[in-house]
Amino acid sequence: MNKILGHIQNLKKRGLAVLIDPDKASETHLDELILLSLEAKADFFFVGGSLISSDSLEMVVQKLKEVKSIPTVLFPGNAQYISYDADAILLLSLISGRNPEYLIGQHVNAAMNLKRSGLEILPTGYMLIDGGKPTTASYISNTTPIPRDKPDIAVATAVAGELMGNQLIYLDAGSGAESSVPANLIRQVKSQIDIPLIVGGGINTASKAEMAYEAGADLIVIGNAIEKSPQFISEVAKIASEPAFQ
Repeated sequence: MNKILGHIQNLKKRGLAVLIDPDKASETHLDELILLSLEAKADFFFVGGSLISSDSLEMVVQKLKEVKSIPTVLFPGNAQYISYDADAILLLSLISGRNPEYLIGQHVNAAMNLKRSGLEILPTGYMLIDGGKPTTASYISNTTPIPRDKPDIAVATAVAGELMGNQLIYLDAGSGAESSVPANLIRQVKSQIDIPLIVGGGINTASKAEMAYEAGADLIVIGNAIEKSPQFISEVAKIASEPAFQ
């Protein structure tokens, strides 16, 4: 049963995912993020990061799972980033790059664990977009982001990802990006695919969130900004409460 995918496909408003990096989430900070996410009626908790330098993943997932109204979705950096206690996992294929390790290698390593896990698997075409400076994701994956002024490349890549069977497309400028994914690029990708579009990275102001929604993002992801200002969840929630993109 594809409960989480169905939720994304049938969003009645602009979708909001709160991204939590276990390496940066103390229990006190996590409690605050949970309370604000509940008040904001966020659609999802995403849990992940490009590096795993602590053993906090299980603690974070178990804490989030106490919140029955917001599903917990893993946003993995590698094959070890799996918790059986989550609801679902984004099975990311880094289609913007040409590194086989992140197109199929990590997937093979994780396949049997995922098959036994009971997690809902969400095949996702993951695309790094240049956010103005090198990011951890591009460094770890050893791939070059798609230039932000080349929407035609982004469109062709997203369409290829859909044709290959991905159920979601995720445009990401990377954690802490100087610039978010450009509106024109989001708009052109959205116009050419028939699957939900997720956008994240560099969304650190209300205007950037509004821009992403207006350009066609079905679901936006905020993470780095809430580490510094948790109240940003409430700001974005006001924008997300408007009707979904049509």
